[in-house]
Amino acid sequence: MIAFQNIKNNIVTATTILLSCVAVNSAQAQQDTIRYTGKTLSNVDYHHGQLSPAVGVHATQIMRASREHPEKADGFGWTYNHQSMMAYWNNTFYLHYLSDPTGEHIPPGQTFLMTSKDGVTWTKPTVLFPIYRIPDGFKKEGVEGVAKNLDAVMHQRMGFYVTSDKRLLALGYYGVAMDKKDDPNDGKGIGRVVREIYKDGTFGPIYFIRYNKNGNPLPTTFSFYTKSKDKKFIKACDELLSKPLLMQQWVEEADRDDKLIPLKKQYKAFNYYHLPNGNVVGLWKFALTSISKDEGKTWQYIPTRAPGFVNSNAKIWGQKTSDNRYATVYNPSEYRWPLAISTSDDGLNYKDLLLVHGEISPMRYGGNYKSAGPQYVRGIPETDGTPPDGKLWVSYSMNKEDIWVASIPVPVTSEVKENANDVFNDLPNGEELKLWNTYDLAWASAKIEKKTDGKKSLTLRDQDAFDYSRAERVIPFAQKMEATFIVTPEQNNHGLLQIEFQNKQGLPAIRLVFDSDGELKAKNGARFGGITKYEAGKEYTVTVKLDVTSRSYTVKVNDGKETNKIFYSPVDGISRIMFRTGNQRYTPNADTEPDTPDFVDLPDTGKLIPEAVFNVKSLITEKL
Repeated sequence: MIAFQNIKNNIVTATTILLSCVAVNSAQAQQDTIRYTGKTLSNVDYHHGQLSPAVGVHATQIMRASREHPEKADGFGWTYNHQSMMAYWNNTFYLHYLSDPTGEHIPPGQTFLMTSKDGVTWTKPTVLFPIYRIPDGFKKEGVEGVAKNLDAVMHQRMGFYVTSDKRLLALGYYGVAMDKKDDPNDGKGIGRVVREIYKDGTFGPIYFIRYNKNGNPLPTTFSFYTKSKDKKFIKACDELLSKPLLMQQWVEEADRDDKLIPLKKQYKAFNYYHLPNGNVVGLWKFALTSISKDEGKTWQYIPTRAPGFVNSNAKIWGQKTSDNRYATVYNPSEYRWPLAISTSDDGLNYKDLLLVHGEISPMRYGGNYKSAGPQYVRGIPETDGTPPDGKLWVSYSMNKEDIWVASIPVPVTSEVKENANDVFNDLPNGEELKLWNTYDLAWASAKIEKKTDGKKSLTLRDQDAFDYSRAERVIPFAQKMEATFIVTPEQNNHGLLQIEFQNKQGLPAIRLVFDSDGELKAKNGARFGGITKYEAGKEYTVTVKLDVTSRSYTVKVNDGKETNKIFYSPVDGISRIMFRTGNQRYTPNADTEPDTPDFVDLPDTGKLIPEAVFNVKSLITEKL
């Protein structure tokens, strides 16, 4: 979680790591290692990187930070939220994340827990690890100052552990930041805490499971775990402590000579998966990798940048998928966007790069070291459960501000073989959006809803002044095609719905707009041309026939006449149709300043706008 920019010592550390990645000798190059052999690279000039989407990804904002409306957020109004972790246990998704009032490393800090039965509807955040007061007089070697009325900040690279007897442990770490530039995971904090989560949803007492040397002699709020009267809990903690692979996750926060940590060099944000031969693939920030043949006790070579992978100082996640293949999820750029997935047949050779999350919400609140983009991705570790739906589930933060979860269907693919024939009311419950990609926010949702007539529609709602909802359908590549969709707007005096026909890389050629002035329009170059007026509550059947070779299309609304139009941008073909309740964003970009100063917020961050609602009844496509 430590941001390298503007911290002299961390810049040196990052440079050292990068140089070690480059200085790979030929012997190491011959070792087994993961590598990216594909040809697709992301383009940071676009938030989606010009990547084709993995079909059927549903990205859901499960916690939208709000200082002005804490009742809609975490109950506290804290606006720095980051480093989420996931588990699946007791037929339930568990997710916890750390939080600070405004910015990274600025106390107080605490950890929130959210749960869900289906991964879509989540509970409100509840405090899992509370604010912890550092004893007055606390000092850190090499750091000026003495603690006085100072609280700890949370930092954790490990979230949960499901024990062999099926108990769920949750873990967190209390670090110390003497000022906003200080490093709380420097091995000089208080220590790591653990508590059990019971099947009825209640929590056991909090205990320390590992002290830092700085924290051990001090009076502590919580007892050491061996003081518990629950012998099975003590056994569970001992089991956790006996696993080198799990201990490797603790390296940054642990004492630098902690005997529990197998590889003590400060490679960051470790995670791993097993290959069929029992070998372990280790992954760290910067897409560093190594192989262990003894469950993490030793590593075959110094962690080295995986050949072909592009990844900076955000996390990378790797796991085996339910189809006995493998996937890595990460930001394939020197920035923290887009969020993408790459797949492998053997766990070593990765050959594609597909989009998971290609939007960047506006950063509403300023704060210390808040980075733009969907970042710090984490899935469900091998030890911590398997959802029954076979999907790959990941969590991440947006701008270190909002918490998101995405489900990725398995097998992972970017193509569909059949044209869309999606009449939502005719599709099985729960499968209506199986082939759709959704961008579903707390204040701007994209969901199947049953309307007052008892029929189902894809409903896009939007009352978020800073963002929009979005739904997208991948279709077979076509150069001549016809698409018909039915839309019922619930208003015609505010809000808007854009419909775009895009190529495989997400570049649009056609844009139609149900605009806020009550007119359906088409984008004609830099201007928009009117097609027809529309009314609230009335159903509109829109038919588009297009020909890529002539860059032309026609639009017909209900029983009206066809209107001839020209593409506003040329494309090689159409592969996606997208519905969105706002204008496409183009900032931040590669030249945007990396840090937003504390308390420099966007205007009217608590503003709610009148809700706009658009109901999409169906989408049917056909090649011509």
